[in-house]
Amino acid sequence: MSVKHPVVAITGSSGAGTTSVTRTFQEIFRREGINAVIVEGDSFHRYDRNEMRMAMAEAEQQRNLSFSHFGPEANLLAELEALFRDYGETGVGMVRRYLHDENEAKPYGQPPGTFTPWEELPPGSDLLFYEGLHGAAVTDTLDVARYTDLLVGVVPIVNLEWIQKVHRDKTERGYSSEAIIDTILRRMPDYVKYICPQFSRTYVNFQRVPTVDTSNPFTARTIPTADESFVVIRFADPKVIDFPYLLSMLHDSFMSRPNCIVVPGGKMDLAMQLIFTPLILRLMDKRPKRSR
Repeated sequence: MSVKHPVVAITGSSGAGTTSVTRTFQEIFRREGINAVIVEGDSFHRYDRNEMRMAMAEAEQQRNLSFSHFGPEANLLAELEALFRDYGETGVGMVRRYLHDENEAKPYGQPPGTFTPWEELPPGSDLLFYEGLHGAAVTDTLDVARYTDLLVGVVPIVNLEWIQKVHRDKTERGYSSEAIIDTILRRMPDYVKYICPQFSRTYVNFQRVPTVDTSNPFTARTIPTADESFVVIRFADPKVIDFPYLLSMLHDSFMSRPNCIVVPGGKMDLAMQLIFTPLILRLMDKRPKRSR
């Protein structure tokens, strides 16, 4: 953890909705004039798109049917830990970008599904913001979570997570239902071993719970809307949260446990604004003042 160079990490599974949460944080950074460095977790995958296909084929030949992006073997977790540690100490660190599609790849003159070269972050940023799978990862040999100053989990109930993944992978990536289900099944052991434990290390979790039938996520024709959901927000340290204020600002919200507030799904963005703005400003206030 760092006072001078704070690290904020959003962690969640594929299809969890971390990208939407990132947009909320970007709005806070813009409004409050905070110069944040944004780092995507995909850039710390070990393999590019073609290499991952080959690595998966090799794993299958060796009867390893659970090799996936969720596990440490397919990721550069030591490099991610080093980035968090180095940024906290110096305000810089080594990063690269994963180029998802033609639009992202064109400015670099590279094919999609590849990485840009590693480069050092420019100095002078206010904080580092990470969004991806492993912001709170811990293994036998490393501890990414220890170098963060604010950890946030985005964890819709699993059937909703799968519905969101199915719809995204079909509409945006052109995958078949069979291929998506195969991916979900292959990732399940690593999901249980490496993804789920992270949400016990976070400071706050956002879990969207639909109020419509999601019994079979693989036949759902639409994603439940925000108005068809509630969001359970759990705090690791509720003593510093002004729950009466949140209840007054978030109409129809209620407390379900001493450390949990439940808000209508349509108010999730407002809830994040109310919760995270003071937390981010608190991190900024702790930083040493720059000399003029």
